[in-house]
Amino acid sequence: MGKVTSAAEAVSAIRSGQKVFVHGAAATPNLLIEALVARATDLRDVELIHLHTEGPAPYANADLKSSFRVLNLFVGANMRRRLDYETNDYLPCFLSEIPALFRKGRQKIDVALLHLSPPDENGFCSLGVSVDVARAAVDSAEVLVAQINSRMPRVHGEGAVHIDDLDAFIEVDEALPELTPAPITPLEAAIGRHAASLIDDGACLQVGIGSIPNAVLDALKNHRHLGVHSEMWSDGILELIRCGAIDNSRKAFRRGQCVSGFLMGTRQVYDFVHDNPGVVQLGADIVNNPQIIATNPRATAINSAVEVDLTGQVCADSIGHRVISGVGGQMDFIRGASLSEGGKPIIALPSRTKHGKPRIVAELQPGAGVVTTRAHTHYVVTEYGVADLYGRSLHERCRALIDIAHPEDREDLRRQWRASHA
Repeated sequence: MGKVTSAAEAVSAIRSGQKVFVHGAAATPNLLIEALVARATDLRDVELIHLHTEGPAPYANADLKSSFRVLNLFVGANMRRRLDYETNDYLPCFLSEIPALFRKGRQKIDVALLHLSPPDENGFCSLGVSVDVARAAVDSAEVLVAQINSRMPRVHGEGAVHIDDLDAFIEVDEALPELTPAPITPLEAAIGRHAASLIDDGACLQVGIGSIPNAVLDALKNHRHLGVHSEMWSDGILELIRCGAIDNSRKAFRRGQCVSGFLMGTRQVYDFVHDNPGVVQLGADIVNNPQIIATNPRATAINSAVEVDLTGQVCADSIGHRVISGVGGQMDFIRGASLSEGGKPIIALPSRTKHGKPRIVAELQPGAGVVTTRAHTHYVVTEYGVADLYGRSLHERCRALIDIAHPEDREDLRRQWRASHA
């Protein structure tokens, strides 16, 4: 259809009681969101479903609860303080399985709000920096509404959406949200060096967002023939591509290409991936599929955690009962790496919080979510070293984890272990 002239007109087809998918991360369609919220008095019980989004997310404001409900597939910073588990809830699910929720109608999508690149000469727009679960939402939704942004990169892979398939769209020219890496602290650098000591030349990397993954990547600049098969990547990966550490030459799946589900970083990343055949974005049911991950030799998954107990249970999505992120793709990649020939699943975290509380703990906090089970945990890394838990008994795990805990916490951990396992 022809271009509509306003965001208000673009969202006018959304009706009360519908489920609306919202494109996420750096592809959050904030202009369409603003237009939808402007219609709040006309709407009741519209449910917005999404991974983490960037921007203020005004639909989650307490005074709009009768108009909008939120179902978070991953809880971003803009939602953590707003969760009430009634009108603003969280759905725990492996990222690899979320596309099936849409396609099988378990979470039936009525409308998808998208943020696309301009169409090419054949009329195909791109989902750009976020394909992950958006591909399945596009394939499943009855109505597609988009903001087409002249600054959204066109990324190769599975993100193609033909302009004729859009029910409504507007054109915008606005910068994408950027994520600027913070300086690496000495503590983070120590964690990075210990994790890097486990990573072989030719390894295929999965990394996340944050200071710890950045520190690990910074320690890999002298490695060679690394590959990328990751849920997401950012500026740290770009630096390794530019210095020659990453060439994707030893991968099995999509050799020669960086594979991911979404991207978030600075403008340098967005410019690099634009129309670059060395970068592909695929759906989460492919990128996060443990069987596909495992086809890459030396698949190496680097993930963080809130806390790890002395048996190896990993909490990564909550502080006690309070959900702060989500299951995401941690288990997908932990399992995929463990099944890979020469693969290594790594959990990397500081030994203490910024407030001095232990993160290697005798017991997880009450209500803490176990994202990675003790049976799946192989390597745990802190600034004090590496604990190799694979094939070890509970007693051996306890000793190995205490050895990498903060020195001031070790005796107390031994005492708690003895008291609870006498």
